[in-house]
Amino acid sequence: MWAPWLKSPRPRSRSHSFSCSSFKDIQTLCKEESEPEPASPRPPSFFRRIRISTSLLRAWAHRSSSPVPPITLPDGDQGIVVYYTSLRVVRRTFEDCRAVRSIVRGFRVKIDERDVSMDPLYLEELQGILGNKNVTLPRVFIGGVYVGGVEEIKYLYESGELKKLIKALPVTDLNGCDFCEGFRFIVCEECNGSHKIYTEKSGFTSCTTCNMNGLIRCPILFLCAPRKTK
Repeated sequence: MWAPWLKSPRPRSRSHSFSCSSFKDIQTLCKEESEPEPASPRPPSFFRRIRISTSLLRAWAHRSSSPVPPITLPDGDQGIVVYYTSLRVVRRTFEDCRAVRSIVRGFRVKIDERDVSMDPLYLEELQGILGNKNVTLPRVFIGGVYVGGVEEIKYLYESGELKKLIKALPVTDLNGCDFCEGFRFIVCEECNGSHKIYTEKSGFTSCTTCNMNGLIRCPILFLCAPRKTK
């Protein structure tokens, strides 16, 4: 028989848990970080849209007495002017432009849709008005006053404030046209759409009547001519 003190000691089980008074919550904290956070009940842009619309309506209501004049468009005080693009190169921009045009077309007011892809001078014009070369589309002016882009128009439409802004504008039905079939541009008759005119004296020169795409704005819509009737 072996003496009790000669017997090999039993191996003690080792615990892998670590506990310390100063780190007593470290395991709980690590576990909480791995869990997904609950979804926010409101979109992150909600409060930003509220501030934008509130400041916009306040500026519209007090534009005559405000010390800082709003951005205005001199030739658009009788209707709605929309700067947009019909190109589908950037899908998000194209969808935003289509959404804004769909909203404003629901009102019986004059709408001047200025497609920057059809006439690049519109883009230069918009950049000069806003004083920024990096402008995004669409951009909307109501009654000659700059309103904003797709976020502002959607919010004003959903809240019913857009109808109040447009209510003061004259009512018209001249938003459709059989002459240009809704394209708002026609091919230039001077150069037949080539943007080049040939003369014996100076050869080929640029046409001064049309834009670089050989197009001119529809005279029925933009020269206040009477609408064609069948």
